[in-house]
Amino acid sequence: MAKKTIQRFLPDPNKIRHHKSLKIFGRLLQDANLWHLNRRSARGAFAVGLFFAFIPVPFQMVLAAATAIVFRVNLPISVALVWITNPVTMPPIFYCSYLIGTLVLNQPEQHFSFEASWPWFIESLTTIGPAFLVGSLVSASVAAMIGYFGIDIVWRRSVRKAWLIRNK
Repeated sequence: MAKKTIQRFLPDPNKIRHHKSLKIFGRLLQDANLWHLNRRSARGAFAVGLFFAFIPVPFQMVLAAATAIVFRVNLPISVALVWITNPVTMPPIFYCSYLIGTLVLNQPEQHFSFEASWPWFIESLTTIGPAFLVGSLVSASVAAMIGYFGIDIVWRRSVRKAWLIRNK
């Protein structure tokens, strides 16, 4: 069943409640809905986590946690899915987001080389920035929808399969 599979990978709620980066949420973490795992909370958590995974901002985990609290979806899943974009996967994912942005804005692809400097960053905001940000929003929205509906389909199928096995 999908629930049992997901629960195997989830950390202990007490460890998460006392995690130093989530202390800013204080008593909001006491809401039981943040820790329940059902179809509604799982699909919402996948949508939140995947959305913030594709948004190029610092503190993605905190934003995912805050959004999970607001929408009362599973907090551990939301925060964990943000790590789809990690230092290894970030360059190809964000480059694809840039390419998607150039398609959406109907702009030609600009060749650039990354440079870790403030002047390069400021210059890139005007050259590749708009396409990158639009592409990131499109990628984040599509990933969130795929996660939401994908988990819903998997969950429903696993429940249907469990019912069929039970009724035999």
